[in-house]
Amino acid sequence: MRASLDAPPVVDTAGVQVRPLTIDGAFEITPVQHGDDRGTFLEWFKAQALRELTGHDLDLAQANCSVSGAGVLRGIHFSDVPPGQAKYVTCVRGSAFDVVVDVRVGSPTFGQWDAVLLDDVERRQVYLAEGLGHAFMALEDDTTVIYLCSSGYAPGREHGVDPFDPAIGIRWPSIGRGGPSLTPILSDKDRAAPTLAVAAAAGVLPDAAEVARHVRAVRVG
Repeated sequence: MRASLDAPPVVDTAGVQVRPLTIDGAFEITPVQHGDDRGTFLEWFKAQALRELTGHDLDLAQANCSVSGAGVLRGIHFSDVPPGQAKYVTCVRGSAFDVVVDVRVGSPTFGQWDAVLLDDVERRQVYLAEGLGHAFMALEDDTTVIYLCSSGYAPGREHGVDPFDPAIGIRWPSIGRGGPSLTPILSDKDRAAPTLAVAAAAGVLPDAAEVARHVRAVRVG
């Protein structure tokens, strides 16, 4: 189910608005947009703002870009901790329903989720820390999502959970931007992903205590 905790109010951090999500370690960031007759300018990533939120810099190791048709659903993806993979995500074209899932065994919000609409209008970003699951659904054709990652792709450390697991209960959109109906389109790997319970029984989910120790070590470093 979606996390039921009350999120703190939006606060200003280094010139951007930040709203902590209901999953600890995840934030929605809304940038200031400057428009004139030439177009729009914004700062979509600010190291100072992220440092104030997390206590450390994003150790940028890889930058990804995905272009998806309407209804394409990617995730729920997560990686082993350590080292884990923190992500800073935004949508530069189109729109996406972006979801953070708490897959950390032992976390107070284990199995819960929160979501942010990422699009080319508000131009929000989502930051999610190591140990969290991530997924998104494209709400229109040519939706382009880019994200900064704290570690590179490593197939042996990458895992997935079924995005339709009823125990998680994500309410995926059925209508896209502009009104068309959406039919979920998944990769074979994502379609075959286990439920949260099966992944937990197999021992592949991050442990909340281990994630916390890793994050503390990163902050000290």
